[in-house]
Amino acid sequence: MKRIILSMALLLTMVSASAQRFEDYFEDRTLRLDYTFAGDVTLHQIYVDELVSMPHWYGRRQRLAELPLKGNGQITVRSKADGEVIYRHSFSTLFQEWLATEEAKHTQKSFENVFLVPFPKDTVIIKVELFDYHDEVINSLTHTVVPQDILIRKAGERLVTPYKTLQQAADTSRCIHVAYVAEGYRQEEMDTFLEDCRIAMEALFAHEPFKEKQDCFNMIAVMSPSEESGTSWPAKGIWKNTVLGSHFDTFYSDRYLTTLHLKKLHDILAGTPYEHIIILVNTDHYGGGGIYNSYNLTYAHGDRFRPVVVHEFGHSFGGLGDEYPYGNDDPMYFPDTEPWEPNLTTKCNFSSKWENLVKEGKAGLVEGGGYLEKGVWRGFENCRMRTNEEPEFCLVCKQALGRLIDFYTK
Repeated sequence: MKRIILSMALLLTMVSASAQRFEDYFEDRTLRLDYTFAGDVTLHQIYVDELVSMPHWYGRRQRLAELPLKGNGQITVRSKADGEVIYRHSFSTLFQEWLATEEAKHTQKSFENVFLVPFPKDTVIIKVELFDYHDEVINSLTHTVVPQDILIRKAGERLVTPYKTLQQAADTSRCIHVAYVAEGYRQEEMDTFLEDCRIAMEALFAHEPFKEKQDCFNMIAVMSPSEESGTSWPAKGIWKNTVLGSHFDTFYSDRYLTTLHLKKLHDILAGTPYEHIIILVNTDHYGGGGIYNSYNLTYAHGDRFRPVVVHEFGHSFGGLGDEYPYGNDDPMYFPDTEPWEPNLTTKCNFSSKWENLVKEGKAGLVEGGGYLEKGVWRGFENCRMRTNEEPEFCLVCKQALGRLIDFYTK
């Protein structure tokens, strides 16, 4: 027994010694990584587009080499000097979502992607990996970043987009920074935008676990004006001159409202305190979209604005999957692969999900989810991730969101 205790003590010492301290490897700045993901269903390419330096780092400063969720892609940052993994980040992209569409079977396209990592003090090796729907790496890119590179563009040091702090976190050094961004609001409509931000915040913090952990969030409103009000609606032949060029009919789905201009989005945000992004669109036509660790975009004027903005934040912040069936064509979930989303399971590796809640008699396994009627299970009949009419996140989603908030702040 004494030998076991000594071994455990040694192990804890080794773990403590190997944990990265933020200040050992990073400056209080952000390195913005701009990539182009391109190809079709059979060919996938990753290209470095641009590197950008922005003042201050608003992400986590602890658990740097850990990931709370796997995502559809990952970024790994290693110190070139000692080979140590010093930061990891996971994400999803519209490009990978598009690969499941009919169009990707016969057309090649490119998509902008932007990711944030802390700015390294010394040279680092960055690896970007994309996974398919069977959890296999479909492509990767490894490149070197020298922090003294004169071609790393500086942004956010002047001409910062005006913003207003809506809520200051109890501890701004260990919190979750969220920025609301105006899309389709003219300069004279910024009061309307700020009121929409207030409504969106009220809706979010009416839901657990956000209500209980409200002090963990720092929220700002970024007042980016557009030349015209509203958003583009291709099916109606309507094209608007807006700051982010958002539009309905993404992937020819009428309610899918997104922007493809991620570099412009992050240029607007440069110099503001942000990590997670909620884009409010000045339209009363129903729609929205949310991509994990990219952005949440939602219509702001309609009866379902409140539930939609919360639902989409469940995607973009929480990595939660949709729990409703939408059509069994072009599936994104398969029996041989456990979804990375914490609220869906194919029973391939259910023990990694909400098995604890099932054992406690607090949740179950209800078939249907991830747009499929069969082969994917959720924890409850209804949830905010299944229907706008359900007023709360189910217990499975609450548990997942609570764990994620703790990951960022504890």
